[in-house]
Amino acid sequence: MIQLLYLILFAEGFVALLLMVEISPLRELVMNGLDQVKMRRGTVLTIAGTMLVILFSNSISIVKIQNKGAKVGTMTPMDQVLWRTHLLEASLLGFVLFLGFLIERMHYHLRKFIDLRTTVQDSRQNVEKLEKEQLQLEENEQKAKEATKLMQKEVSEAMRKLDKVKLESKEKDTRVETAEGHVAALQKQMADLLLEYDRLLEDNQNLQAHAAGK
Repeated sequence: MIQLLYLILFAEGFVALLLMVEISPLRELVMNGLDQVKMRRGTVLTIAGTMLVILFSNSISIVKIQNKGAKVGTMTPMDQVLWRTHLLEASLLGFVLFLGFLIERMHYHLRKFIDLRTTVQDSRQNVEKLEKEQLQLEENEQKAKEATKLMQKEVSEAMRKLDKVKLESKEKDTRVETAEGHVAALQKQMADLLLEYDRLLEDNQNLQAHAAGK
């Protein structure tokens, strides 16, 4: 029994050391092993309960031996051997239970710490991703502003050209109206000249006829 308790105690000490020292592969192996052990919680509680019962039994035996020695004034060599054996077993059981509880708490807090660190890393990655997306959005917004400015410039240039075309068209319309007025005036002058020519021609014919009659 004592040899088994020493073996368990050394094993627990080694596990506690691996949990305290950050050696990633070994610590991860121990953490996974403890996860598997915690999945068998009923078995672990049964073993712990058995150890507590044995510890309580040893404590009672120690008290009985001490009371027996107190009654007779001294303990016999056999009683001394039994007392020391029970005391050693009780001490080892107490250390085993204490280290077991300590390992369980260390495993719990380390698992919480690992989960928290993973969450922080995921959050940091999400923040970096959001920052990249924000930067991309800002770049796209800047490009959109530049494109809008370019488009506004092109629209302004097109409007300026349209106004120029309208002005030129208006000037052409004015020149056409002026030309049409000149044409109308010339046509009127030509009509007046034709009438004058016909009148003169008729007068000439009359003069010729009158001259011939004489």
